[in-house]
Amino acid sequence: MGRFLPLLLLQAVLLAACSTQPVPDEPGTDVVVSGGGLLPPATPLPRRDANRPVAPPNDVWERIRRQLSFHTMHNAQIGAAREHYLRQSRYLELIGPRAERYLYYLVTEVERRDLPIELALLPLVESALNPFAFSNQRAAGLWQFMPATADYLGMRRDWWYDARLDVRDSTRYALDYLQALNKDFGGDWLLTLAAYNAGKGRVQRAIKRNTARGLETDYWSLELPRETRHYVPRLIALSTLIAFEEALELSLPEVPNHPVFSPVPTGGQIEMLRVAELAEIDLLELRRFNPGQLRWATAPGGSDEILVPVHAATQVRNAMAELPESDRVTWQHYRIRRGDSLITIAKRFDTQVGLLRAVNNINGNLIRAGDTLMIPNSAAWQESLAMAENSRTGVRRGYRVRRGDSLYEIATRFKITIDDIIAWNDLDPDRYLQPGQSLTLYLDGG
Repeated sequence: MGRFLPLLLLQAVLLAACSTQPVPDEPGTDVVVSGGGLLPPATPLPRRDANRPVAPPNDVWERIRRQLSFHTMHNAQIGAAREHYLRQSRYLELIGPRAERYLYYLVTEVERRDLPIELALLPLVESALNPFAFSNQRAAGLWQFMPATADYLGMRRDWWYDARLDVRDSTRYALDYLQALNKDFGGDWLLTLAAYNAGKGRVQRAIKRNTARGLETDYWSLELPRETRHYVPRLIALSTLIAFEEALELSLPEVPNHPVFSPVPTGGQIEMLRVAELAEIDLLELRRFNPGQLRWATAPGGSDEILVPVHAATQVRNAMAELPESDRVTWQHYRIRRGDSLITIAKRFDTQVGLLRAVNNINGNLIRAGDTLMIPNSAAWQESLAMAENSRTGVRRGYRVRRGDSLYEIATRFKITIDDIIAWNDLDPDRYLQPGQSLTLYLDGG
């Protein structure tokens, strides 16, 4: 309770101070108070003048705080969403390493397009900032693109690479998509966010229904799916946590305001393990910067860049320039003979049938004499299939709910977030878990 006493006192002061101000009503919701409303106002920014420019923030959260615009909204849904986060005592601790890895880049890209800074927080709602996240509905990555949406947008998805998981590609496609949706919805960002979550057609149909009934057509008035009704309030609630960190007695994890990773040209396909050695980091850390790379080597036919920690970029760039061809991924070309099968060829070259199928785009087992197969000379192919599975989603394990279990207790036990469990299992956060219920968890995935 101690955490809420300062907030309640500040609310009382604010309500008294605002008693003579007009209070706009949002249809279908509790009262929404603008300009700070039921929450303490954000710390005022220093006055900027020509002689004394405001110093740049040292922390990314402060950089975000200075640009927030959604945090003045408040109603019952937003309040419930805020409590959802406040009840997770370890939520901020768990997302800290992820925020330190990706948040600077997300904020920079949102700022570059002059979009609402809250969009940089959307991956916290979508995936708890986990680029390896896969939902029960097959949505993937920081921005949780569904396969159909990814295909519609032209995102590359193949055996080697998944743009939905790639930090830079997924962010570019997500912001392009959000800007397009925002244009379709006349600049209304709440409707835009609802459409990003539920689909443009579903939101347009909800607007059409309300129009036919003579009802308001803002986000709060529409009949939308349960997930979407939670989705937008959670983003707004996150903005209030950042804006009112001190009043809520929170401690946001430190996220330094500088780049964390840097792209380095590879000069062609190269083994991930080789890059990790050149950067002097472990393979898992390299994969966290490059989650879109699904195999033991970088994808062929891509951008020929790989992300490494900023501190290692120069040494990797120099070492890569001097790397002999024998240390890169090279290929043999094998002409299929009469009587050959994928099994006999795989044994001959100490590889796997699945690898031959994937790199040669073969469905099934049918091959024809005279055709040519590409076979990698790399000695690291054995790690390929296992790496692809584990690096995409973390170590998968099942969990059967016990009597007395709660989402909070399970999240704490396995050092994951409640939002992770909800997304992985398509749960309704307002319903209790049932003893015997099966859950899927992905541990150490991002």
